[in-house]
Amino acid sequence: MTAGSPESIRSLERGLGVIKVFDADHPRLGLSEVAARSGLPRAAARRALTTLVELGYAEQSGRDYTLRPRLLDLGFLRLADLSLADVARPHLSTLSERLGASASASVLEAGQIVYIARAATRDLMRVRIRTGTRFPAESTSMGRVLLAARSPEWIEGFVATVRVERRSPYTTTDTDRLRSILALTRRQGYALVDQELEEGLRSLAVPVRDRTGTVVAAVNVATMAEPGGAEAFLRRALPELRAAAAAVEADLVPVSHVLS
Repeated sequence: MTAGSPESIRSLERGLGVIKVFDADHPRLGLSEVAARSGLPRAAARRALTTLVELGYAEQSGRDYTLRPRLLDLGFLRLADLSLADVARPHLSTLSERLGASASASVLEAGQIVYIARAATRDLMRVRIRTGTRFPAESTSMGRVLLAARSPEWIEGFVATVRVERRSPYTTTDTDRLRSILALTRRQGYALVDQELEEGLRSLAVPVRDRTGTVVAAVNVATMAEPGGAEAFLRRALPELRAAAAAVEADLVPVSHVLS
């Protein structure tokens, strides 16, 4: 089927055309710019943008529009010439091999982490993790790193409204305790979560920043919890994990038009 054929859906074609005008050099665009870059009339561009915002695939701030990470649900991992997942994947594989542990990368979306890349040594959890898998941010190492990177006002709003699911006997459900944990995570630059997401699972995460210093993702390593081994795991894994994050940042092409 070709564009303009009787079977084509013009509104879908226009929506995809609008998505494509956002790129690394143009992560934030106004209506006139979207119309000009897509070749659409202003009214059609406005309808497409309004629909994308209503569906959660774009965000409006003042007169400008940006794309949202929910596009990952549709498989839009290549909206840039090279995506964050593409950049992270080889470094996750190296990290996994060096530590003998599973390594992952995720972004924050609607109070949850969304996995975008993973190198697994074996399935450590009852739930199989793949690209697009989601977990509550407050009970995961990557989630806490991503939450801690937000503004104090945003964090306070999140903590005040979140309903923490008790996923294991170790899950932190007290909001005052969670608030303190996020403050500590922000200060130390990493999060160690010991069996809170699932009993028997231990994970450590650090942030990944773009060229402006904004946290756009988190990377972690996860392993089986051994009695009394949390500190030993931290000492062994943190330098390797930080090196992997630095390598991702060094190779990272601008993808803020998707992950901001």
